[in-house]
Amino acid sequence: MLNFTYDIPTKVHFGDDALDYIGEEARKFTDKILLTYGGGSIKDNGIYEKVLLELEASGVKVYELSGIKPNPRIDSVREGIRIIKEKEIGAIIAVGGGSTIDASKFMAAGAMVDFDPWKFISENKPMSPALPLLTVLTMAATGSEMDCGGVITNLETNEKLSSGHKDTRPKVSFLDPTLTYTVNKYQTACGTVDILSHIFENYFNVDESMYMLDRIMESLMKTVIKYGPIALKEPENYEARANLMWASSWAINGFVSASSKSSWTVHPMEHELSAFYDITHGLGLAILTPRWMEYVLNEKTAHKFYDLGVNVFDIDKNLDKLEVGKIVIKKLNKFFFKDLELDSNLKDIGIDESKFDQMSKKACGKKGKIEGFVELSPADVKEIYSMCL
Repeated sequence: MLNFTYDIPTKVHFGDDALDYIGEEARKFTDKILLTYGGGSIKDNGIYEKVLLELEASGVKVYELSGIKPNPRIDSVREGIRIIKEKEIGAIIAVGGGSTIDASKFMAAGAMVDFDPWKFISENKPMSPALPLLTVLTMAATGSEMDCGGVITNLETNEKLSSGHKDTRPKVSFLDPTLTYTVNKYQTACGTVDILSHIFENYFNVDESMYMLDRIMESLMKTVIKYGPIALKEPENYEARANLMWASSWAINGFVSASSKSSWTVHPMEHELSAFYDITHGLGLAILTPRWMEYVLNEKTAHKFYDLGVNVFDIDKNLDKLEVGKIVIKKLNKFFFKDLELDSNLKDIGIDESKFDQMSKKACGKKGKIEGFVELSPADVKEIYSMCL
């Protein structure tokens, strides 16, 4: 029996006029905003100027925190909290991709407490209450613009871990596909993998699935597989960018996961790669996912691979289920490493087996196992890492 609660309170302005609403929306929450962003690209492409213009026209005073890096650091979170408390700021606007938005979620919660924000991770303290968070999305990938979770990295402990609360879900998100035109081929490819991986993590479910949600996930997958390569070749193709952006949000906003009760598997394994080697998240997912599929594919699990193969990759439904599963893995390898032109193994990006034991144990967490589609022990995780060399 499937029981779940569905609640997605994020308001979305979608389209090439999305930023026109930023001032009036922000003013509903506060007259002092912390504007967070990464590098200087938003100043080069006009986003920064447009956001400031709209906020100032609405009477909102802006403070800034720039330099938020990919695989966002807890140090940036601490600095954001310091500014918020010092200036008595009432809300945050995160401009960027998942890294900026994730870090801002931790800032939003950390601004409301008197302890170090890493304790949201290390001591599992609740990320509630939180300041209102608004987001301007500049890269379709993580779906953080419409979900409540965030991932943060502590370089001192080589940890990249997640937390979240319904209070950290963005109140308003501004999604303009034209803002992603300047995302380069590599980051577009990595973002495409990230979107697809979010869907996979819900689709490969140990519990009873809801037919309707499985079919929606398959539709989302087909959308990503169709438009990812188009966006690489035609970066200013609005249709491709719009489809990827909206698929990114719906892959992880809680809708398709309603019937999935199993833990995610590939993401915790990849988080260790990012924590130890600071690689791009989507690249790590691309390298890991086909090897994980190869490791868990068997007679018992083949039914899910069969549905994926027949309904997404149009593989002959009359073939044996296990054979369909093997073809799925071949097609996914082609998509990641040929169509999206990503590196296909860890050695090519300078990673060897020296830290696999440590990474495998950390990926399995305090329980000593990953309770996903197929339960994995540290030995299983190490073997999957080794398959990626």
